[in-house]
Amino acid sequence: MSAASSPDIVAATSVGVTASAARRIAEILRGEPPESMLRVSVEGGGCSGFQYKFDITRSREADDIVIAEGEASVVIDPVSLEYMSGSHIDYVDDLIGASFRIANPQATASCGCGTSFAL
Repeated sequence: MSAASSPDIVAATSVGVTASAARRIAEILRGEPPESMLRVSVEGGGCSGFQYKFDITRSREADDIVIAEGEASVVIDPVSLEYMSGSHIDYVDDLIGASFRIANPQATASCGCGTSFAL
């Protein structure tokens, strides 16, 4: 497979990680065992039909996509990637709290907390 068609390169252009999110992910991973990554996935549920799930993992499946931004590593499974294509993962620290937020252009609706969405 050529570099131009590598799944890792395709994923890096279809899901972005903001500088703020990359910094926070790197901070979190520094406190975890070596080779840990942030797994972002999409599951059924939540008040809008689908919800994002964030986990720390050291395991990676053969078809997972890894997005590396500096010291931050994000892993996404292919099914979740379909629901997240074109999205940006951000980290926001504001008056209502600090959290990762995903700006998903495919979402037709979302809940107030920003963790669930509808297509």
